[in-house]
Amino acid sequence: MELFRPSGLACLLIPTTTAFFFAFVVVVLLRASGRRRRRLPPGNLGLPVIGETLQLIAAYKTENPEPFIDDRVRRFGPVFATHVFGEPTVFSADPETNRFILQNEGKLFECSYPRSLCNLLGKHSLLLMKGSLHKRMHSLTMSFGNSSIIRDHLLVDIDRLIRLNMESWSDRVLLMEEAKKITFELTMKQLMSFDPCEWTESLRKEYVLVIEGFFSVPLPIFSTTYRRAIKARTKVAEALSLVVRQRRKQCEAGMRKNDMLGALLDGGGGSGFSDEQIVDFLVALLVAGYETTPTIMTLAVKFLTEAPRALAQLKEEHDKIRARKYPCENLDWNDYKSMPFTQCVINETLRVANIISGVFRRAMTDVNVKGYTIPKGWKVFASFRAVHLDEDHFKEARTFNPWRWQSNSGSPTPGNIFTPFGGGPRLCPGYELARVEISVFLHHLVTRFSWVPAEEDKLVFFPTTRTQKRYPIHVRRHDPVGQCTW
Repeated sequence: MELFRPSGLACLLIPTTTAFFFAFVVVVLLRASGRRRRRLPPGNLGLPVIGETLQLIAAYKTENPEPFIDDRVRRFGPVFATHVFGEPTVFSADPETNRFILQNEGKLFECSYPRSLCNLLGKHSLLLMKGSLHKRMHSLTMSFGNSSIIRDHLLVDIDRLIRLNMESWSDRVLLMEEAKKITFELTMKQLMSFDPCEWTESLRKEYVLVIEGFFSVPLPIFSTTYRRAIKARTKVAEALSLVVRQRRKQCEAGMRKNDMLGALLDGGGGSGFSDEQIVDFLVALLVAGYETTPTIMTLAVKFLTEAPRALAQLKEEHDKIRARKYPCENLDWNDYKSMPFTQCVINETLRVANIISGVFRRAMTDVNVKGYTIPKGWKVFASFRAVHLDEDHFKEARTFNPWRWQSNSGSPTPGNIFTPFGGGPRLCPGYELARVEISVFLHHLVTRFSWVPAEEDKLVFFPTTRTQKRYPIHVRRHDPVGQCTW
């Protein structure tokens, strides 16, 4: 008697399943043999295709994302291999390795970012440029954010626009939204000489949609967020293209403005740039100004609110500055240089919050690091966050302690340990400008207002570091509304 007879479907499934099993075994064996030949960094590449992506995303959606790296550092050491976002990736939580990666940009490593981000920023954005063009544009951007330019030209606008925005504050304020509005207006002024108006506010709203698409699936048919972002990016590019064309005609007629767009139209010290190149460049700089600095402003206020002693010392520093000035007098460069504790607060906010948690690069060739080989084509992730929150480098690393940055604290910090603005050829060109904007913002906040949180708000870290509810606060004004005219 025939007890079992496989069906036609079973006849197909059995060899298919067997083939998949053997393919999986072959993949595992090839990985193992590859490791032995090249001595790859230790780690776990996880499942085929998916790797450990789900574990990474799950960790960063919690209030404490560090375990993803911490657990692997404990098991494998500070340089380990994993597989995330469809690619084998070497993570570094080691400051020396991070410095090596940053310093060898364009030699051993090249920048590498998600396709959605590349599509939305544009191929001519500073983030994606390489070689001599990147060097030229980076140098041009640095020249517009150096100390002398800020002191002689930008500080007066920074002070004016921050005070102008704060004039409308009353009762309940979403601090993150207000900070973003301030920094976007400042960036528009510095790049294209635009004062706040309906047009700039309309452009800002389109930017919100563009940024939401950065970490979405880059397929419009599957992602409504990405589809909206692409449409918004098109609108932004059209609006900026019109401005570029108008300004180019003005330059040809001998009317030049002393701003970033004026320098780009002049060619930035070399051969001229096309309209497309200039638009992509402006898009990326506006994004940088809109996302990072306001987050630092907001989190500095949140951390200070939770550390009353630090807030009291900061307020004392700024009250002394305000006491020697007329009620509506602008801050000047000497005032900015009289804010040592403010710089400690900014440093500590940058260290704890890690707005930029790290950078992705791709190996251009086989690279030897710490006795291991990073194969050509593999991605690397230099984690600033892991270093900044490492107890070996910072005592009580998870605690907000601005006093650790005082010169008499006895804890000097090497340059490769504290890297909130990156490093190497891609050091953030606006780092000094960001510090000035945050300092002026904190000055006017603590001297003109007192505040309490309107409700509890938590930090989230995916896809970027921010507060969940945009940090709502109740403010009480100390100076009369309309006391100064702008």
